[in-house]
Amino acid sequence: MQTTFMKQEKVQHGWFITSAKGQVLGRLATRIATALMGKHKVTFTPSTDDGDHVVVTDVEALVVTGRKATDKMYRYHTGYIGGLHETPFHKMQQQRPEEILHLAVKRMLPKTINGSHMIKRLKLYKGSTHAHAAQNPQPL
Repeated sequence: MQTTFMKQEKVQHGWFITSAKGQVLGRLATRIATALMGKHKVTFTPSTDDGDHVVVTDVEALVVTGRKATDKMYRYHTGYIGGLHETPFHKMQQQRPEEILHLAVKRMLPKTINGSHMIKRLKLYKGSTHAHAAQNPQPL
């Protein structure tokens, strides 16, 4: 039996949609990352970007388990001395709920140029309306 490798020219990017209402953050992020990488396809090739587009609605209604809602911190450093910025989860959920899911999925993707292309296919929306009805997305 011979192994077949998917060529970039023959890749078909599909569209999926899901609602984040009542979903647990980590479990939803892994399902999204799998779809963005294309690991759910039979033709998965690690060196080829053959994942699908994913549209996520209702991102403000994400749920976390345990004490993460009060204890989880989002940190980044500016590069300057004393430039560590920390934002608690509950404040981030009020101000930028899309950023929570975006960071969770981005950190699960490969840290290569393909990972950069994959994260661009993730579309996050507050509320239940989105601008991708013409693509006829299938449920994730």
